[in-house]
Amino acid sequence: MKTNGARFLESLGIPFELREYEVDPEDLSAITVARKIGMPAEQVFKTLLITGGPGIYRFAVVPGDAELDFKKLARAAGLRKAEMAPLKDVQPLTGYIRGGVTLFGARKAYPVYIDETAILFDTISVSAGARGTQLLLAPGDYLRAAQAMEVEVQLADLTKSASVEQRP
Repeated sequence: MKTNGARFLESLGIPFELREYEVDPEDLSAITVARKIGMPAEQVFKTLLITGGPGIYRFAVVPGDAELDFKKLARAAGLRKAEMAPLKDVQPLTGYIRGGVTLFGARKAYPVYIDETAILFDTISVSAGARGTQLLLAPGDYLRAAQAMEVEVQLADLTKSASVEQRP
């Protein structure tokens, strides 16, 4: 299925592969998507809409097997705080539903913060803009496409550390 995300990449002459999978509306996790498309979860990136307060939105793009660290994102984005945008706001603001959010072809281009691990791989996967369809492309091409939207695009450490020590 050709999506707005795919059309956007085509308009820039960026090579990609579309990979479709069966959607389970009860399980939209990136780890499940990774298994269904046959890729490691750390190469399947989820696109999250984040708010830093009224009218302040950012996209955070993090590996499917990791959790976004809101403090790290707030620091990278120069925000006082950051939290998930309410689910009810995601579709009106982006044009996409949960499980299908992508930067490309969104209603409005918001600044983009991409976890720095994206550049470690030959290929990454991101939503194509519809549940059940992923875009596979080179991380450099993903960055180039994001920069073509004429918003701030920044690589940063955005994920929670796996080995956080518990203090008494």
